[in-house]
Parts: sequence; structure tokens; C-alpha cells
Amino acid sequence: MLLFSVIIPIYNSEKYLNKCIKSIIDQKHSRTEIVLIDDCSTDGSLDVCNSFKSNPLINIIRHKKNLGVAKSRNDGILASKGKYILFLDSDDWLYEGCLRGIEKLIEKKPE
Repeated sequence: MLLFSVIIPIYNSEKYLNKCIKSIIDQKHSRTEIVLIDDCSTDGSLDVCNSFKSNPLINIIRHKKNLGVAKSRNDGILASKGKYILFLDSDDWLYEGCLRGIEKLIEKKPE
């Protein structure tokens, strides 16, 4: 069972997106999925997303028209399979060990 779903709404963030996605993959947390929602980017953001599509833990959603960040997040929630949802902006990244740290906190104080 997936523990985390990391939802990333994307709009024209080609410059930062690779670092963002890799920071999650580099966590090496096998119970984490990444949900990428491209909100009709006009730069190379979708190409960056597609470069990761061979990873089975990455789900790419593409809007047919620009719907905004709130709708992108909501679509990510609907597509997510993890027990816990994390939102990450496409120009942000996670520090090493972040997901393991969160998992340890959850284990200490379960629901």
C-alpha cells in the first residue's frame, strides 16, 4: 500500500521541475507516488514530466485547458492512492530523508 502521494501542480516551471521531481525520487521511499498535473504549460514542462513517465510510481495528468492551481490540486487528490497527501509546488524540492522523517513521526503518533 502506498503511504504518500506527492501532488505537484505544474504551470510553466520547466526551469525547476526536474530538480523538484528528482528530489522526491531521490528519497528512495518505495511507498510514495508522484502525481504531476500539467495545467497546459506553454514551455517544456510537459517534456520534463514525460522524461519520468517510465517510472511506475509517477502519474502524469494533463489538463485540456488551463484550470488553475486549485483545480490541479483537486484532480491530484482524486487520482492519488496514498494514505497521506503532500502538496509540493513545482519550484520546490524535498530535503534528503524528508519522507522517512515524516513516516517516523506518523509511526510515533498514529491517527
